[in-house]
Amino acid sequence: MTKMFRSFVRPIDMPRAAALLLAASFVALPGCTAQQLDGKSSSYLIIESIRAARGDTPDEDFGVLDSDVSTNGTIFADIANISLALGMKDPGSNQNPSAPTSANFITVTRYHVKYLRSDGRNVQGVDVPYEFDAGSTATVIGGGTEVTITLVRLQAKLEAPLKALVGQGGQIAITTVAEITLYGKDQAGREVSVKGTITVNFADFG
Repeated sequence: MTKMFRSFVRPIDMPRAAALLLAASFVALPGCTAQQLDGKSSSYLIIESIRAARGDTPDEDFGVLDSDVSTNGTIFADIANISLALGMKDPGSNQNPSAPTSANFITVTRYHVKYLRSDGRNVQGVDVPYEFDAGSTATVIGGGTEVTITLVRLQAKLEAPLKALVGQGGQIAITTVAEITLYGKDQAGREVSVKGTITVNFADFG
């Protein structure tokens, strides 16, 4: 009888039990997603909106940019206005929500812009403008912080493939999705990044 009982007893798999316990602890975190758990910072960036404007009319921004490769014989760089907010990885409870402190504030210092086409023709300098890095600094302490960046550089309109659109009277266009990645750090020096997109149509709109 004793032998029969022992045949059904299995030793505890300690590594597996520990892994299950760790997984359960992540499930228990209220309101957290995989993206929020990335990185070591206790806070993260949220892109509330991206609106872009032509360089000759910087006060008129839209959710889609029609980038004019030549405006009355003059070339302008185009800009994007990005509205940012701050989120906490541990949001707390409904009764006691977490509030960011100065240590959680995130300072954005640089960004990267890359252009993509839906047809898969993405050779830089042939099908789409070259991707680039640039700097722009703003500290996000809550919601409604706006960062203004260069979305289309002057150089891009002087190079292929955009240069070939000049003089076409808007009859030929290149439609892309501009992928914008913002990079920054919280006040403890921990790195944070966030990515957003906006449609950019290139043509000689006249």
